[in-house]
Amino acid sequence: MMIINEPPEFSELIMASSEQHSNASLSIASGSVGIGLRAPHYHNLLTERPAVCWLEVHSENYLDKQCVQRHILREVAQHYPLSFHGVGLSLGSSDPLNPAHLDALKQLIDEFNPALLSEHLSWSSVSGRYFNDLLPIPYTYESLDHFCHQVNQAQQTLGRQILIENPTAYLHYKGSELTEWDFLNEITRRTGCGLLLDLNNIYVNSVNHSFECQQYLDNINLDTVGELHLAGFSVNEYDEGRMLIDTHGNRVSDPVWALFAQVRHQLNCQAPALIEWDTDIPDMSVLLEEVEKAENIQTELEVQYA
Repeated sequence: MMIINEPPEFSELIMASSEQHSNASLSIASGSVGIGLRAPHYHNLLTERPAVCWLEVHSENYLDKQCVQRHILREVAQHYPLSFHGVGLSLGSSDPLNPAHLDALKQLIDEFNPALLSEHLSWSSVSGRYFNDLLPIPYTYESLDHFCHQVNQAQQTLGRQILIENPTAYLHYKGSELTEWDFLNEITRRTGCGLLLDLNNIYVNSVNHSFECQQYLDNINLDTVGELHLAGFSVNEYDEGRMLIDTHGNRVSDPVWALFAQVRHQLNCQAPALIEWDTDIPDMSVLLEEVEKAENIQTELEVQYA
């Protein structure tokens, strides 16, 4: 989780929005492609308003009602539909949900009414102490019961459906009793939540853990998918071999583009897709090129199979 302090020059851009609520009831169209709202692009979005269909926001960066980021978000939300993507609920932790965090998140949601709301299949805290990471959970029936309880509580408190994102994981628990797709499918069945399907995460895990992406896509319930993520990875080389790392710091790879095309056409999943880029953030023009590539893939599929 990263909270970014903005430079003073942004204050002139957002003063006019400091006392007004956003018009954030804008919807996100099926099949549309968005980008993440990141601090280096605030100025572009506020002054140039590039033709992007929607923006995804890391919720925890905007919880403080008086912070500069919250004021910027009020202005941005006048022009772009929003999806809120959380990293701090720690739904898989044995800790109870943090009531202060839930309350602040609910206030944020109530103000902006985002089109989509998501969190992670992970845990991040022990005894109230938080790690700056999204850690994997064992796929056991006990952890399934607990995770579903946490999701139910969060959805009831927030008054919204949550999408749960499939994780990247660099280890397997020996005690796991379910596959990841069965675990996620059962969560959606029990709680009524949806899925945020990260195609890069599927590919990274398939290489690191030696399984076929096709097996994952054949078994996950795509009817519950409310959002897709497309991102880049890095490669670490070791004497024993290579490992892919989900860094969100590169262009989308060719294998992930191929998964995207398959999900769009063969599996007919038209959930909105996000170009996700969180490290080594490039100029806005690079993100717009990735958006254009995603849109071109969709257009080519429509023409080819019309």
